[in-house]
Parts: sequence; structure tokens; C-alpha cells
Amino acid sequence: MIRTMIAASAVLAATALSPAAPAAAGSAPAAGSAPATGAARPVKRTSLTLSYLAQAGYATAVRLRCDPAGGAHPAPVEACDELTQVGGRPDRLQPARMMCMMIYAPVTAEITGTWHGAKINWSRTYGNTCEMARATGVLFRF
Repeated sequence: MIRTMIAASAVLAATALSPAAPAAAGSAPAAGSAPATGAARPVKRTSLTLSYLAQAGYATAVRLRCDPAGGAHPAPVEACDELTQVGGRPDRLQPARMMCMMIYAPVTAEITGTWHGAKINWSRTYGNTCEMARATGVLFRF
């Protein structure tokens, strides 16, 4: 119960800290502006919440936007590039060649939101934060 509350608080904090999303395509024109001509194609945006929760009781989350890259992620361009290389499928990332201590301190990584307009809901539990970093690269380095 406490872990759920901590994870929810981290996601809410990430949402509150990220800048407001741009106005949706097709919204009403501003007063005094000319109406748009022709049908505008909806833009398929990427807006993801990346979070992780450790069984030890701590959690953190950030918002990542792509096209253009932004949000509260410390390296949004690199994170978006990494996801683009695997078609938005984090399970296809190639693990880095690095060693991790064999300490069991489970951590669950989660990505939710939209990737180029398609819903994404990905979650994976790793043995510790080093294993998570090795498997996910820059995505969860925050």
C-alpha cells in the first residue's frame, strides 16, 4: 500500500513538474485569428512517464516528450533516440556490456503514455538499479 502511494506521488510530481502540453491540433482558433484552411492532419506526439519503484520503498518518475525532445528527463534527446532505434519497444534494447554487483534489491521500471500516438504500457522488474541501468541505457538514468 505504501509503495503504491509512493509510486503515485512520484508520477504526480513528474506530471506537475513538466511544462504544460501544447494546445491540441484542431482546437478553436484564438480570438481575432483567421480560421485554418484545409484539414490539418493530427500530429502523433510522444508523451511518456518513466518511473521506477524499489522494494526498499523509494520511487522516482519523470516525463519524457519526443518530437521535439523535452520534458523533465535529464537527457531527453538521447532517451528519445534510444526509443526510436527500437521502435518504442524498450524490451528490444540491447543491454550494455557492464558488470553489476550481485546484490538483490529489486526495482521495477515502468513506461506509460503514448509513443507516436500509440499507447504504451511497459513494466519490468530487475534485481537492482545497476541491472536496470544496464538493460535500459539512458532511459532510467534520472
